Amino acid sequence: MNPPHLIEADGLIDALQRFADDRGWQPYHTARNLMLALTGEVGELAEIFQWLNDDQVTAMRQDDPARYQHLQEEVADVLLYLVRLAHVMDIDLNQAVIDKMAKNAVKYPAT
Repeated sequence: MNPPHLIEADGLIDALQRFADDRGWQPYHTARNLMLALTGEVGELAEIFQWLNDDQVTAMRQDDPARYQHLQEEVADVLLYLVRLAHVMDIDLNQAVIDKMAKNAVKYPAT
């Protein structure tokens, strides 16, 4: 039986590979370098939330469109580096998510 299809990243994986190939970045896209770049992007994402309370975060889209746009860009950066890292490490994202969700269901059973 085939696992459920929760994540479809093949198109993104291919696009990221072409993007890196077109720029000659392949030698720099080691797992270590991608993880470090991902960590930096997560820091940039966290910086957007720094010093905001929950109400300000909730209202960001309406009250601060420029900051909300920046949020979207940083979320995209995190996703792109994470997908690239998974690809370089030959991780099947769909299967990894299925496996992790199953472990979480055992660890945190529904009440």
